[in-house]
Amino acid sequence: MKLSSFCSVLTQHVISNRLHIAFFIGSLVFLFSAAVQAQQPFYTDNADVTDKKKFHLQISNEFDILQRSAYPSLRQNTTVFELDYGLLDGVEIGVDGPLIAISNSRVTTPRTPFGFGDLDFHVKYNFLKEREGSRRPALAATFSVELPTGDTKKQLGSGLVDYFLNGILQKSITRKTTLRLNGGILFAGSTATGEIGIKSRGTVFVGGGSLVKQFTPKLDLGVEITGAVTRSLELSRGQMQTQFGGNYQFTKKMSFDFGVVAGKFASPRLGLQLGISVDF
Repeated sequence: MKLSSFCSVLTQHVISNRLHIAFFIGSLVFLFSAAVQAQQPFYTDNADVTDKKKFHLQISNEFDILQRSAYPSLRQNTTVFELDYGLLDGVEIGVDGPLIAISNSRVTTPRTPFGFGDLDFHVKYNFLKEREGSRRPALAATFSVELPTGDTKKQLGSGLVDYFLNGILQKSITRKTTLRLNGGILFAGSTATGEIGIKSRGTVFVGGGSLVKQFTPKLDLGVEITGAVTRSLELSRGQMQTQFGGNYQFTKKMSFDFGVVAGKFASPRLGLQLGISVDF
């Protein structure tokens, strides 16, 4: 079956507004091809990049219950497609875009806005690799530009061009446990994806950290905390969320990714994320 057919089936179930949509999508993702070095489901990025002249595909779906402050919007379903390419040794370029469905209260029209959100392009440079026996961590940086391709009238796009620079530190605590820290600045634009994120325009400081442990040769589990705050440092207008999740490796080039999200302020109140990752 073609990818377009899967998207059509996915759309029909999203619009039905059933809470079990995320579990249904979880069964669908097994039908796609998938990848091994994905940082999914975590938002904290890793220092690794796609190998030179290789592709890396990520498909994830997150079903979120929104904060009460988002009313009349109640729930959001976001499917993100990301494709990365190893341009040079240590250099990766990529593009990603979300397919968004928002469930609103009956008092609002349209009841279920649906469509593509803003398109993002990035370049990532891993300029220092971690070496066994060395105290130095792996270091990388990502610069991304997000274009306002989403329909602002349907709340699917921010209507702004975003410029974001992110620094990445990665260090192996033990042979099976890895710590990752991120710190970045959104110079202009907003962090909003649909009804999730900071919608006000301006400088935003973003940070996060994850700790992931390999429990078996196929199973990794970890926890992370991420947050964002505007230049005015008003916490109530920022983001804060935690996630527990991991990856199950089916093959050397295929993993199933899963996570449970809980957040405050402009983050989702509760969410479930399922996805796949592929190297080819």
